[in-house]
Amino acid sequence: MSDSVLGSITLGYEPLWNHWRKCTGVRLFVDSANGGSVDARHLLGAIAELWPESAPRLLLHAQPMSLLGDLLDHAPAQGPWIEIDDRFLQDALLAGRVRKARQRGLPLVWTGEPGKAPTPDTAQWFQHTLRTLSPHQALGALRASLRQQQDGGMGVPPQMASPVVAGSYYQGLASQALLEHALDRQGVAGVAGWPVEEILHGYRFRQIQPARQVLMALVQAIDSDESLEALEHRMGDEPLLTYRFLRYANSVHLGAPREVDGVRQGLMVMGYSKLRAWLMEQMPHASSDPNLDPIRASMVWRARIMERLADAGTADDLRREVFLCGIFSQLDLLLGEPLGAAMSRLPLPGRIASAIVGQTGPYAAWLEVATALESGNTSMIRDVCAAHKMPADEVNRALLRTLAAA
Repeated sequence: MSDSVLGSITLGYEPLWNHWRKCTGVRLFVDSANGGSVDARHLLGAIAELWPESAPRLLLHAQPMSLLGDLLDHAPAQGPWIEIDDRFLQDALLAGRVRKARQRGLPLVWTGEPGKAPTPDTAQWFQHTLRTLSPHQALGALRASLRQQQDGGMGVPPQMASPVVAGSYYQGLASQALLEHALDRQGVAGVAGWPVEEILHGYRFRQIQPARQVLMALVQAIDSDESLEALEHRMGDEPLLTYRFLRYANSVHLGAPREVDGVRQGLMVMGYSKLRAWLMEQMPHASSDPNLDPIRASMVWRARIMERLADAGTADDLRREVFLCGIFSQLDLLLGEPLGAAMSRLPLPGRIASAIVGQTGPYAAWLEVATALESGNTSMIRDVCAAHKMPADEVNRALLRTLAAA
């Protein structure tokens, strides 16, 4: 793999979520690092090395038109999907390259302005569409959703039919009602982004609980006598459960001989029998709300990216600390209280609290970079990486390896 090509680009990402609220793909924003040229062949080769067939579907959103054109010329039919903005089709040369790429079998995804759809002439070039609802369409979709809930969709008049097109991808769905209408009623292929604030607003008067599926997986892992490492990794898939576990591990009830500042240490102190009993106590109150799954998963990805950015090597204690820093960095969203108050209840190393609450200390740079990567603003990502003197190739490699394992 050529390190130079990963050092010549800036990457950002956005997950694609399906009907089951699982990651069905990753939208990868690709931009040249300093306005220079990017070798598309080497870029595709570097991505292929880090993106196995078992990884989620990859959708490349190339920002410079020159790079987009080169990707169209060189991408293999079995490689990543390529996103094409409708505005670029006004360029006759690029439109010709799009046609040729489609003739080779390259999977192409159309995207355009809110409320727009590909014309009949251009629709044949694309395997999928990534659409955005206009305000008028969003209102129509909400009305159709209400009518479907009232009568099960029977006898809905044509003028109230939903503008959401089955089989398409959608971005920018700003409410839970639109999200559920698109995924659960209209059969869209997936959505880019997630209305986090709107979904969590529904929990403003009730407490969010750990995910039932993670609790059950942990109990099954204990019954199968999985290793401590495996249990630690599974625990890390649930930010709220990790927080509660560390609080319990430090409680007077458990009587640990010293403060527990990490999951691995807490597992060793508690043992399998007590851990299983504690998990079963959580089960009656566990959450089965699938709309929370993408929120949890995004928190975990941030922490995993930070782990790789830290390049801890064999220093397992450092890796574990960095992971906790990442997974607790958005804990206020799940707890509904300030981060400072939540962190004060755990005997965590000061380095973690400094990064999360004060944006200072040795972990702050990794946290800021991992957070910046969660967008398509490649200019901002580039500036953040430069401010912390993090080489682009190291950041991009950490990002790709983490997402490929999602």
